[in-house]
Amino acid sequence: MAQVIANSGHDDMIAHPKYGNILASSSYDGKVLIWREQSSQWQKVADFALHSASVNIVSWSPHESGCLLACASSDGSVSVLEFMEGNWKHQVFPAHGQGVNAVSWAPAVAPGSLVSSKPELGAVRRFVTGGSDCLVKIWDWNREQNTYTPTLTLSGHTGWVRDVAWAPTILQKSYIASASQDKTVRIWTSDPGHPNQWKSTVLNFEAVLWRVSWSLSGNVLAVSGGDNKVSLWKENLKGEWDCVKWIEE
Repeated sequence: MAQVIANSGHDDMIAHPKYGNILASSSYDGKVLIWREQSSQWQKVADFALHSASVNIVSWSPHESGCLLACASSDGSVSVLEFMEGNWKHQVFPAHGQGVNAVSWAPAVAPGSLVSSKPELGAVRRFVTGGSDCLVKIWDWNREQNTYTPTLTLSGHTGWVRDVAWAPTILQKSYIASASQDKTVRIWTSDPGHPNQWKSTVLNFEAVLWRVSWSLSGNVLAVSGGDNKVSLWKENLKGEWDCVKWIEE
């Protein structure tokens, strides 16, 4: 049964349920709200006004990394909220000067570590952002500086990057999908032997693209665009991406 959160202050709520009964929402008012279900009712437990423009999307990290929430804003910055030892703390840093449209966390386990003789210790804290500057950026937690720093910038799009999605697969390769107003999706691929080298495969469409989303297994990519169509894509044995299904409204 669906529940409506009354008087949320957010006309356009983006909620991500994690950790059982906790969810987050964001909106054009520049705020991020944290909600918790208590006695079958959703109660606001935290209110963050860290941005000067719309917060376009919020994304919870994998639970292995901790209780972390990344927030992408049109003011050009990203904030990361962390709940630890009963308190919330936050960091805000510039990401894309013309606005941040999307953010997505990497798996907490490094690719290939499950089959490696020297697995990486500790959970990985890494995410990807897409902006109105047509760029895709990868961010890593820097323990020495105690903040997130951009470690790689991926270029190639000629229009706003509307969405990014880091595939949840942790077997061998890392995959990032980016959707753009230039009517292309780029699938960026990296292997554990060359973690800072990303090659891209371009998928061309006839309409601007809004969203990309991976299946839970990380081997099927869904793409939606301005033509009200959804397409499903899968990598074949040759490393090429085939459209396996179109879904029209």
